[in-house]
Amino acid sequence: MALLDLFLGRVVKRGQLTVTYHDGRVAKFGAPDPVLPDVAIRFTTKDAVPGILRDPGLGAGEAYMNGALVVDQGDVLDLVTLMSANDQWEQGGGALLAAPLVRAVEAVTHRVGRINMARASKRNVAHHYDLSDRLYDLFLDADRQYSCAYFTDPANSLERAQQDKLAHIAAKLAIEPGMRVLDIGCGWGGMALYLNRKLGAEVTGVTLSEEQLKVARARAAEAGVSDKVRFELIDYRHVAGQFDRIVSVGMFEHVGPPNYRTFFRKCFELLTPQGVMLLHTIGRASEPGVTDKWTLKYIFPGGYNPALSEIVRGYEGLRMICTDIEVLRLHYAHTLEQWYHRTTAAREAIIALYDERFFRMWQFYLAGALAAFRYGALVNYQLQFARDRHTLPITRDYIAQGEAALRG
Repeated sequence: MALLDLFLGRVVKRGQLTVTYHDGRVAKFGAPDPVLPDVAIRFTTKDAVPGILRDPGLGAGEAYMNGALVVDQGDVLDLVTLMSANDQWEQGGGALLAAPLVRAVEAVTHRVGRINMARASKRNVAHHYDLSDRLYDLFLDADRQYSCAYFTDPANSLERAQQDKLAHIAAKLAIEPGMRVLDIGCGWGGMALYLNRKLGAEVTGVTLSEEQLKVARARAAEAGVSDKVRFELIDYRHVAGQFDRIVSVGMFEHVGPPNYRTFFRKCFELLTPQGVMLLHTIGRASEPGVTDKWTLKYIFPGGYNPALSEIVRGYEGLRMICTDIEVLRLHYAHTLEQWYHRTTAAREAIIALYDERFFRMWQFYLAGALAAFRYGALVNYQLQFARDRHTLPITRDYIAQGEAALRG
């Protein structure tokens, strides 16, 4: 307890954190701040504190999931916000990381784990995306867009922001009617159906999630476009043919750095000589790092968010021109905030689907991700590529124009 007191006393300066230990002792840290919430937590077991001290991220997450850490004032998002705001990345944050020796060991084991061969990829995808359809209906928008939305105004609804995301990406693809499009990591089919409906494209979507495949095919059949929008259960490495456009949203995080070269080489092979590709991925504004153990264990086994330098090393030398890079800094924080509040509002329904522990896990996942985008080093990257330097207009004006037309 003395060690945790020392740690919290060093980290928490703004906002007040009240801690009640399992033996009844109460300690206060920081000072009230008009911008940050005051939070009170309570440890219900003597094992929670040692677990947190050994590995703050893993220990805190498991303590909250198991009820060993209870938030009495505020909620878990308030707790994560208070801690993260006191450790902001731009200001040299890093006090919340585990000890250097622990991080060094994690770096080695994580690099081995993220090799992500084909059979492991399907298993990793199933762990997260083959959960109950009902769960995703409870916190996603009606189109089931499970990736960063695009907020032209932070006050926009989630539904509006997700449709604006589709328009933003579609405009960058510069699609003409009849073009063949490959959607790598197609999710529940929203992007593919949008590109067909709005731009007349013929789309092939590929996924490793059997549950997503069922939903995507059903949506295409219901829309009467199964002949124009097809979905397949196949690894991107095994796709054949050529496509005028390739789009990949929220899938690159599961590829793994050792496979980045394979991914981009395959995309180059699949693109026609006049082809264009748009890659949308979570990334690090920092140098390369490791995925925290809690996320790997409970949420995204095999997942990794790349630094921009790692992405560049994946495609450099392939004679595929990177024609545009956009950094979305706060859009995912706005997205996750809406997902978190929808999840919290659906507490009883989620517990009925799974149990209290699962609900707490999902809450912690969304709260932690939100804080990572609002205070940490995570951003979203959109990278556009072309095989021919003459394929796209020489200014970005066409993106705004195409976007406005699609929204209209």
